Amino acid sequence: MDKIVIATDGSAASAEALDFGLELAADEEATALLVHVAPLMDVLPGGLGTTPAVPHELTEADRIPLEEAEEIAKGAGVRATTHLLVGDAAREIAAYADSQDADMIVVGSRGHGAIASALLGSVSRGVLRESKRPVLVVRGRAATEKEAGSR
Repeated sequence: MDKIVIATDGSAASAEALDFGLELAADEEATALLVHVAPLMDVLPGGLGTTPAVPHELTEADRIPLEEAEEIAKGAGVRATTHLLVGDAAREIAAYADSQDADMIVVGSRGHGAIASALLGSVSRGVLRESKRPVLVVRGRAATEKEAGSR
């Protein structure tokens, strides 16, 4: 393996995926391609009816998850590059992996459950659907604990 795309959004689930992806990159002596996807549009709080949306303007806040991930990669001794993408997260992650001829994509899963995933959508499911490359979904401790508590 030469290149591993690791998606991050700053959440606990993506932090676990980052750790796993960096460990895999270190074992394989691969480059970690760290990506974060900013939204194309921002939905504004609205009254009744249609919710207004405006184009998202990139700010330094959009880069924070990448900067944090890059520091963690440095601490792990893994070669890493960062890439801020804009648009639909699943499509952008899959397309970026294709454009870089990546060997694998690593994403986290929050474990919302079937109903929430159906209503909210899921980036990890979307990447699985969109990608032509192997995708490793890291189910975080938070998702596992949540599932154990519902039994």
